[in-house]
Amino acid sequence: MDNFQTVLRFFMNQKSTIGYSFMALMTVGGERIFSVVSFQCPCNHDQNFAYGLTFLLGPAAVLLVLGLLFTGRLWRLYTGCCLNPMKLCPRGNCLGHLRVLMSIFCGACVAPVMWLAVALLNGTFYECAVSGLDDNLVVDLFCKNKTLACREELARVPCDRSKLSSDERMELLLMFRAQSQILGWCVIITAVVGGLVGTCYKNCRSKVSFLQLTFWKRYMEQEKERFDTLAVEYASKLADRNLQSFFENKEPAPFPFPNHRAWEEISAYYTFTQSEQCYSTLQRYVERTDRDFPENKPVLDVEHGGRDML
Repeated sequence: MDNFQTVLRFFMNQKSTIGYSFMALMTVGGERIFSVVSFQCPCNHDQNFAYGLTFLLGPAAVLLVLGLLFTGRLWRLYTGCCLNPMKLCPRGNCLGHLRVLMSIFCGACVAPVMWLAVALLNGTFYECAVSGLDDNLVVDLFCKNKTLACREELARVPCDRSKLSSDERMELLLMFRAQSQILGWCVIITAVVGGLVGTCYKNCRSKVSFLQLTFWKRYMEQEKERFDTLAVEYASKLADRNLQSFFENKEPAPFPFPNHRAWEEISAYYTFTQSEQCYSTLQRYVERTDRDFPENKPVLDVEHGGRDML
């Protein structure tokens, strides 16, 4: 039993690494499926570039949008900001808002960068896109010291319909693939160096020590897990109370519940200050000395938003 708990604790501590590894495997598998099943280069000057670029950048754009859509921090930051723009800059800390937004965007870019790297290392999409370019510089680069037929048949090189000799066609394909793989490694190196520089800058500007920062991260993880658990529990209790009141046709039992202002305060973006020993907006709220603790707080505050719920 102790060995099982040790293994489970190891996987929980490495869940980010495991998640990124799983994402990488899914990206590689998705790229292979696209390349083998659905990708068919049209092999003509008018469509090659657009077709190849669509398969190269289209999935990356979709992954970026999905990454933003499934990021809870983004919606925590922007929910209700049209009615209350000050939520974007709590306590006048607009710079902190920009840092959080940049962090969210960088996190959402992990999957698109993986896709671009894998697709470029494979080279199938790139060679189709580049072979359709009509730019003289590009054509001169690939067809330098070659026959005039190379310029005319360049768009057909990714297919077997080219009139070039097998040696010329293989030489061009190897050139396409080499350039694609160079770009793929450039994407990987840029992402790794950018991540390293960003992490170093973030830790360098941290207002807390390394161990306190580690504790902060662990606390936020535990608070989120406990919040989800208690939210389900209290939602079930509230649903049972309301249904019982409805079916039994009687007044509902008192159910103390946070008001809308409390929900707004704990949902705000948290900024750490050394003047207080708090690790989240929830802790900052519960430790306030000016809080009200009514015994029977209504579920909906009509004055502050109950009317909007109808």
